[in-house]
Amino acid sequence: MDRAERRELIVKWIARQLQDGQLVNLGIGMPTMVANHIPEGINITLQSENGFLGLGAAPEAHEVDPDVTNAGAQPVTILAGGACFDSSVSFAIIRGGRLDVTVLGALEVDEQGNLANWMVPGKMVPGMGGAMDLTVGAKKVIVAMEHTTKKGEPKILPQCTLPLTAKQEVDLIVTDMGVIEVTPQGLVLREIAPGVTVEEIKAATAAALTIAPELKEMTA
Repeated sequence: MDRAERRELIVKWIARQLQDGQLVNLGIGMPTMVANHIPEGINITLQSENGFLGLGAAPEAHEVDPDVTNAGAQPVTILAGGACFDSSVSFAIIRGGRLDVTVLGALEVDEQGNLANWMVPGKMVPGMGGAMDLTVGAKKVIVAMEHTTKKGEPKILPQCTLPLTAKQEVDLIVTDMGVIEVTPQGLVLREIAPGVTVEEIKAATAAALTIAPELKEMTA
């Protein structure tokens, strides 16, 4: 698979895990693609932290409205019945524990479920956004990311080296190589991407991995 296909596998896999009736927040970047792959018959409500409920799929070119964007300033659609509101209401939803799931990208994740995704020291960043609130407020935190950096260095570590966004809040790590659950006993590899071996995943992961006895192949 090429990079685009691997990223699509990640977001399709996550979309299939979402359950009817859930309230879900999708982070900036790859997580926004999850909205394009919600299975038919599954009715979830997507929340955008910049102030609305009822986020739809990415718009066609003729549907783009410059006033309707997600938290990453990307054009989006609002489904019938959606609602717009200010940031105070948006973060009351998040901090009030109303979110069932949040899906975010990451720079680093470690074996304790710590997350670093908002800055690299010495580099200009626009700000931390709502990730700190989302990871603490959501009932389930899913990280969607490529398994290694562009240089091939591990992003799943024994301990994060970058400034933390959240401490011990990540539940699931979904990458282009596999699906890893964060448990009190450590990281457990539950599913493996097509064409990838367990040895390759271990070599690309700095943290210790336990291989689930019922290990299976990821499917989109």
